[in-house]
Amino acid sequence: MHALAVEQLRKVYRSGFEALKGVDLSVEEGDFFALLGPNGAGKSTLIGIVTSLVNKTAGRVAVFGHDLDREPEAVKASLGVVPQEFNFNLFLPVEEVVVNQAGYFGIPRREARRRAEFFLKKLDLWERRRSEMRLLSGGMKRRLMIARALVHRPKLLILDEPTAGVDIEIRRAMWDYLRELNAEGTTIILTTHYLEEAESLCRNIAMIDQGRISAVAETQTLLAGLDIETFVLNLTAPLAGAPGLDGFTLTQLDDTTLEAQLHRGQSLNDLFAALRSVGIEVASMRNKQNRLEQLFLEMVDRGRGAAAAQAA
Repeated sequence: MHALAVEQLRKVYRSGFEALKGVDLSVEEGDFFALLGPNGAGKSTLIGIVTSLVNKTAGRVAVFGHDLDREPEAVKASLGVVPQEFNFNLFLPVEEVVVNQAGYFGIPRREARRRAEFFLKKLDLWERRRSEMRLLSGGMKRRLMIARALVHRPKLLILDEPTAGVDIEIRRAMWDYLRELNAEGTTIILTTHYLEEAESLCRNIAMIDQGRISAVAETQTLLAGLDIETFVLNLTAPLAGAPGLDGFTLTQLDDTTLEAQLHRGQSLNDLFAALRSVGIEVASMRNKQNRLEQLFLEMVDRGRGAAAAQAA
């Protein structure tokens, strides 16, 4: 079953701006799915429509088979949403934020407190349960938003930039918990500007640009489509200059560092073997650019080029 099915979704604002231009998208139950795109691409508008915060102009939305127009209550009960912005009463204690959210879904107060304790402990917030919201750090507020979204145990969790402004250690802990949730059966849709987040967490990705879906595929399939990958190589000994190797483009960054470009079909093993043949040993290496970011930029350029050609 599709956790989310979107068909020919359009949104035109009163100003005439068309934010979504006939979007088709489906997310399978149990998936960990990323929705990627630059600012203004239509991500937040799409999520706003699915969560009933934005009225669509045309099209159809269904969540676990429940049509948004005919069964809005069933759709809302299936969703947990973590928005970009904090939207709490800053003077409420942490525990009350979660308990009050449960009340919106008809959960009895005793059960709501039990669930609040469970999720606050899971997200390492139980010790701060009596603290007012305004006293929490940004990372704690982000985790509280996840606890609040989960208290009614939704089947689909939508996270809109969930780790924005969160330090690396907390971000990694949140990743671990999201993986755990997904493994337990919760479908997760993630939007993010931290593209390594999508590469690390998500099995499938949709890329949206200028109100249109430009690609939907498995993460690893998309990454396999890269034409060029650039690596930075740290060498065991200094060099006087970059060697000339047939089939490889090498640039010397300093006396112990090379930059190497690999085209599709070339492997790192081939590169290392070629370097060894001229007496160069590699101590360590890293990607110069996040692979998903590189791919996204390539696909956006291709999509905009094709649109310009059609317009001409």
